[in-house]
Amino acid sequence: MTTDSGDRLVPEEWQRGPRYGGAYTFARCPATRDLSRADVAIIGIPMDMAVLYRPGARFGPRAIRDASGQLRPHHWDEAMMEPPYDKLRVVDYGDLDVFPGYIEQTMEHLLEQLRPVVDAGVFPLVLGGDHSSTLPVLRALAAKHGTLSLVHFDAHPDYWEGPEGRPYHHGTPFRIAVDEGLIDPSASVQVGIRGSLSESLIEKSREAGFHLITADEFARQGVASTLEAIQRIVNLPVYVSLDIDSVDPAYAPGTGTPEVAGLTSREIVDLVRGLKGLPFVGIDVVEVAPAYDSGEITALLAANLVHEFLMLLRRGR
Repeated sequence: MTTDSGDRLVPEEWQRGPRYGGAYTFARCPATRDLSRADVAIIGIPMDMAVLYRPGARFGPRAIRDASGQLRPHHWDEAMMEPPYDKLRVVDYGDLDVFPGYIEQTMEHLLEQLRPVVDAGVFPLVLGGDHSSTLPVLRALAAKHGTLSLVHFDAHPDYWEGPEGRPYHHGTPFRIAVDEGLIDPSASVQVGIRGSLSESLIEKSREAGFHLITADEFARQGVASTLEAIQRIVNLPVYVSLDIDSVDPAYAPGTGTPEVAGLTSREIVDLVRGLKGLPFVGIDVVEVAPAYDSGEITALLAANLVHEFLMLLRRGR
């Protein structure tokens, strides 16, 4: 890590030495758990014990960090000529501890590890992990901010009800979150839902109050109308959860439950950029499974989306 004249932690110089060397962090951000020197913490949750079919998302945080070596400082707004690190103190907090094979204990332990970050007022930007890793983040944030609005990009509503006595799998986090009052579905939007797995659940999710935009509906109405709906509906502190399978497997094959006819990489980037101005309290990018990736394009897209989220947070400054 390096510091500026104010003893402020900043990423290592991008052009200093080969980008495949050095500390193994997101975009060469300083590796530290000193929360007094951070505005945003990149946090990995390397677990996939809640998947029902294809595992591999436990390696997602590592793949996203590795792909971030392809990034350079850039901006997409002519009014914002600097990368996020001139305004935001972004650190790589490393990975949280998990207990493979013991999901209940892992959920409790993840919450314990997240509380100090949230209590310190540091913004968590989480790299999953399967989608069950979202739940402890929501629990930590709702304990501080109250009930949240959810902006959810996914091929699946993840509103299934788990078997009795076994509530946790990667399709149940938002059912549990609603039951626990962590999110308000009437102030939340789900985008990109599609496929045979989701068909039976779409109406249940809507009956619960979610504003659900299927992939077919999105294709008809486009990015602008979708963003207008999001900006109009969400009215609480906002948590964004981006499952990489919201994107079509032509652009993001490296995921456990791919569904055809999804969003393009261009569309998901435009959707993320269009979230500007929302009162964010937390963000995650989940379900990157590098074992199924092709040319590392899924991890590269995920790394770029993390950078886009950092630009949103910087703009909020």
